[in-house]
Amino acid sequence: MRRVIITAAGAVAAALVLTACGGGGGGGGGDMEARGDITIWYSNNEAEIAWGKQMVEAWNADHPDEQIKAQEIPAGASSEEVIGAAITAGNAPCLVFNTSPAAVPQFQKQGGLVNLSDFPDGDDYILERSGEVAEQYRSEDGGFYQLPWKANPVMIFYNKTMFADAGLDPENPSLSTYDEFLETARTLKDAGVAQYAINPAPTSEFFQSWFDFYPLYAAQTGGTLLVEDGQATFDSDDGRAVAEFWRTLYEEQLAGQEQYQGDAFADGYAAMAIVGPWAIAVYGDSVEWGAVPVPTEAGTAPEETYTFSDAKNIGLFTACENKATAWDVLKFATSEEQDGIWLETTGQMPLRQNLTETYPDYFEANPAYEQFGDQASRTVEVPNVPNSVEVWQTFRDGYSESVIFGEVPVDEFLTDAASRIDELVAQG
Repeated sequence: MRRVIITAAGAVAAALVLTACGGGGGGGGGDMEARGDITIWYSNNEAEIAWGKQMVEAWNADHPDEQIKAQEIPAGASSEEVIGAAITAGNAPCLVFNTSPAAVPQFQKQGGLVNLSDFPDGDDYILERSGEVAEQYRSEDGGFYQLPWKANPVMIFYNKTMFADAGLDPENPSLSTYDEFLETARTLKDAGVAQYAINPAPTSEFFQSWFDFYPLYAAQTGGTLLVEDGQATFDSDDGRAVAEFWRTLYEEQLAGQEQYQGDAFADGYAAMAIVGPWAIAVYGDSVEWGAVPVPTEAGTAPEETYTFSDAKNIGLFTACENKATAWDVLKFATSEEQDGIWLETTGQMPLRQNLTETYPDYFEANPAYEQFGDQASRTVEVPNVPNSVEVWQTFRDGYSESVIFGEVPVDEFLTDAASRIDELVAQG
C-alpha cells in the first residue's frame, strides 16, 4: 500500500504550487448546520474501497434524507494535486478519506478546509477518539483542519531466513542500538545473503526522509517533530547521531545509493526494510519476516519507542453545502464500530487511543498486527507548519548530499538545512 501511496505522492510539491491561491485558512462559513446529501472521495486501494462501500451502505440505509454519494479519488498525478485543483475550482467533495497531513497546511492556506473545531463537539470528539496523539495535527491557529484517521506506524522488518543463513538469531535479532544494528548489518553483508542489509529509497523526493531519517529521529528524541514552535529541532546531538548512523550505513555499502526498481525486501535484494503494517498482507508467506522497533543510539524499550506514523487523515472541505451532515458522517465513519471494521478490512491502525484494548479479539486473532497496534500510540507526524512540502524538500536535498552521498559534512548539512527551514516556516 505504501508503495502505491508514495508513487502517487511524487507530484505533490509541484501540485501544491500549481493549485496554490490566496485566501485564509478555511473555516465554517454560514452553512455549518445545513443538512442533505453529500459527496465523499476515498482512496483507490482495494481494501479501502471495500470498507468505504460498506460504510456508505450502512449510513444510507438509516438516513434517507441525507444520502452519501461516494467515489474513488479521480485520477491524477497525485491525490494531492486532484484535491488542490478541486479546491481552486470550488468543487471539492464534502469529505476526502485520504488527506495527506503534509498537504493540509497548503489546503488550509487555499481556504479549502473547514476548521473542525468550529463544530460544538469538534475538539471533544477528536481528542476523545485519538487522545494526546491528536495534538500534533492542530494547525497554528489552534484548530483542527483534519481529523486524525489512520496510521501505518513503521518498524524494521527483517528476513528471518537471511538472518539464520548469516548465523544470526532470527527470533532475537540484535537491532536495538546503533552499534548492534551496524554489526548485524555487517554480518549480513559479509555473509552475502543479500546485496544490502537495508535499502531505503535513496531518491530525492521530499517524502523519502519519512522512511529513513525521520522514524529514527522520532525514536531517538522520544517523539520530537522535525519542527516545533516554529524552529527546526534536528540540528542537535540527537539529529547528528541519527544522520551519522545512516552515513555509516551508506559509507560501508550496507545500504545502497542507487534506486532499486521493485520491492527490495520482497525480492531479497535487502535483508531489512522500514515499513508499516500494510506490508504484512503484501509480503504474506513470500518472506519469513519478523518486526522490531527502529533502533536508537543507546537502545530503547519497545514499549517506549516512537516512530513515524505514515498517517492519512480526513478533510472536510469548505465547498461542501451540507456541512452538518458531513460532520455527522465523519463521526460515523470513525466510530468504534466502523474503526473496528476498518481494522478488519485493511489491517491499518485507526488513530484511536487504547487501540489494542478496544479490539482485543482482532489482535488475538491477528497477533502479527498487535505490535503495530501498540506502536500506533507512539507516533510522530510531519509537523503542521507553513510550506510543509518545501520544508521536507529542503531537508531531503541536504540529507541526500550529505548522508547518502557524503559530499557535505553532516554538521554542515544539519546547520544549513535548519536555517533554511526556519526561514520557510517563518514565511507563513
